Amino acid sequence: MSLDADVILLGGGLANGLIAYRLAMRRPDLKVLVVEGGEALGGNHTWSFHDGDLSTAEQDWVAPLVSARWADYDVRFPGRRRRFATGYASVSSERFREVIAARLGERILTGVPAVAVTPTGVTLADQRTLTARAVIDGRGARKSPHLDLGFQKFLGQEWEFDRPHGVERPVIMDATVPQRDGYRFVYLLPFSPTRLLVEDTYYADRGDLDVETLRGHLADYAAAANWGEGRLVREEHGILPIALGGDIDALIAAAGGMPTVGLAHALFHPTTGYSLPDAVHVADLVSRAPDISPEGLSRLLDAHARNIWSDRSYFRMLNRLLFQAGRPEERYRILEHFHRLPDDLVARFYAARLDFGDKVRILAGKPPVPVLSALRVLAARRPKESA
Repeated sequence: MSLDADVILLGGGLANGLIAYRLAMRRPDLKVLVVEGGEALGGNHTWSFHDGDLSTAEQDWVAPLVSARWADYDVRFPGRRRRFATGYASVSSERFREVIAARLGERILTGVPAVAVTPTGVTLADQRTLTARAVIDGRGARKSPHLDLGFQKFLGQEWEFDRPHGVERPVIMDATVPQRDGYRFVYLLPFSPTRLLVEDTYYADRGDLDVETLRGHLADYAAAANWGEGRLVREEHGILPIALGGDIDALIAAAGGMPTVGLAHALFHPTTGYSLPDAVHVADLVSRAPDISPEGLSRLLDAHARNIWSDRSYFRMLNRLLFQAGRPEERYRILEHFHRLPDDLVARFYAARLDFGDKVRILAGKPPVPVLSALRVLAARRPKESA
């Protein structure tokens, strides 16, 4: 029986889009088909990363996807304002679609959801069946009993203002805003002197999102900033996982041998929720895979997910301190305390590459949460939590 593709990438989001792009570069011999249930590849998102998150080689192949880049960024807290001399970059969904579509051409199928999936085939809602040597599932985060999560939820609005807004560089955390529903901050990305993305973001215990309330908060923030009149270009919202604990083996077993990537495989920074660096690493990994059978890809991707989970146990411990050791309205103090540290340590934190000395230094000094509460959180038993 003839196959429709060598590899079907189910889901056209960040993880599978990057895999498709990288395979087109490194494995042009493979026939790759992207199947996205939504109307457009990449959806409606802005993905960002710090320069230190990617290797030089990764920066090179990702560069065509980058829609904006800055030399530094700011953070703002009630008791601390600081500029970090670390580069920062963003990838827009629009740019993502444009570049990847130019590479893949007609090998992108959109607008038809999958209704049945196996490791070698996909049945679509229009009753078409597609077959391949392997299917990789990259359809995004889903509820799982095997992950203990907090949530990073946000509403973002991109504006074109009638006059310059005056924001010269990204502000990745402005926590000088009123604290509510956990740790709250506003995130700013200036795409031009008059174009600005403004996001109202919360590290919250619940994964619900009141869009109308957040629109009001953004309007209040814009009025206080005196940006003046403008045109709303687009709006995006999301709820990202923040990992507190979990059982990675059970999560992998639940996939039933299906090669899986992205948020569903716990491949995101546990504390920041950033997913682009992990997606880049996995795209490189898949492009070097010697065996593209379902069994070969599952072994490769599952081993990678287990290693990443084990390496990042420290971040999950920090997250438990953030979510459980103090009052919700005081959570910002932990991030304020952290951003006192040297630029290079902060860069390694965002890249999830802390060494032992970094880990000690982060916890050194006067704790920003009650000591007894912190000890209680650290001493709590977490069933099946992998190291």
